[in-house]
Amino acid sequence: MKIIICILFLPSFIMAQKDFKRVLKQYNDENIPYITVQELQEDLKHNNFITILDARQIKEYQISHLGNAIYVGFKDFDIEATKDRLPKKNKIIVVYCSIGVRSEKIAKKLKNAGYTNVKNLYGGIFEWKNQGYEVYNLQSQPTDSVHTYNKKWSHYLHQGIKVY
Repeated sequence: MKIIICILFLPSFIMAQKDFKRVLKQYNDENIPYITVQELQEDLKHNNFITILDARQIKEYQISHLGNAIYVGFKDFDIEATKDRLPKKNKIIVVYCSIGVRSEKIAKKLKNAGYTNVKNLYGGIFEWKNQGYEVYNLQSQPTDSVHTYNKKWSHYLHQGIKVY
């Protein structure tokens, strides 16, 4: 039975991954290096000096976010307030959003402000959840809910509960 389910859903998963790569190529200029979900997960095991920034809207962050992520927002992003919170310009900073488009824009602002080790999480919180990693609500409790920004972007989330 599991094989049949895999055969039925594998083509749509592969197509979504191709679309996902296409969307990032379309919207990003890739001046900020990507870090994969697996690389970040491994780095977090060995390095307590990584700062994770959430570049989504506050309502998205409130539904779920990566553990210990600091909300910086997108439309309301304030580079001066962020500088006050992140005084070390050479610290590793990973910025994420839903899939990696908004986070690249915020990462560029950080780079332009002198931060030297900024990365964009490839696939964002969607890929994090798709790979089976935990996301957390405002009470720091694991949740299956992920705000998908809107219905157009929701098809990139394959695991968890889609919230609009």
